[in-house]
Amino acid sequence: MRPGTTIALHSDRWDAWHPAEAAHLLEGVRAPWYVAAGWALDLFVGEQRREHEDLEVAVPAARFDEIADALRGYELFVPGRNESGDEIGWPLTTADEDLDEHHQTWVREPSTGAWRMDVFREPSDGADWVCRRDRRIRLPYREVVAHTRDGIPFARPEIVLLFKAKHVRDKDEADFADIEPLLEPRARRWLQRSIALVHPGHAWLERL
Repeated sequence: MRPGTTIALHSDRWDAWHPAEAAHLLEGVRAPWYVAAGWALDLFVGEQRREHEDLEVAVPAARFDEIADALRGYELFVPGRNESGDEIGWPLTTADEDLDEHHQTWVREPSTGAWRMDVFREPSDGADWVCRRDRRIRLPYREVVAHTRDGIPFARPEIVLLFKAKHVRDKDEADFADIEPLLEPRARRWLQRSIALVHPGHAWLERL
């Protein structure tokens, strides 16, 4: 991090877009971007099941410039922590080599100071998605991204649950309980194999 370029990140300043608003802003982006995390599960079931503090979307890091171009007029910051453990961010334009260490990019609306969206810059290999938790796990993007009837792209539920398996907060456990019965057999098998690889002995494995 570069002295003098960072800002304090205030999580209470989040006023996230709805996925439909983000999809409207990003409608010209041809990179395989998609809504991630909890909102993706709600798009999968077709209704909002709970409140969401933020909105997270993901895109191949190699094609992040397409997202940045679509968000001209907004401020982009890379979040991290200083030596004291405080949450800070620095402008994307000054991040340079730090981008490899921090995969998130927060989007701020200048007129309100509100954080609107968090963009994950994900590893990829050509037309294949690569899991940042374990690069042995990869899939063609056509098997990673689904779409709502309105055309909003979202991560398939097994992908989302793999990432949620790391922390298993109350909301993650609730998401697993809601979504696990809805998984198709192929998705269930993939999730079981992937969690066993990334988190051996995880409590969810017996339930899959």
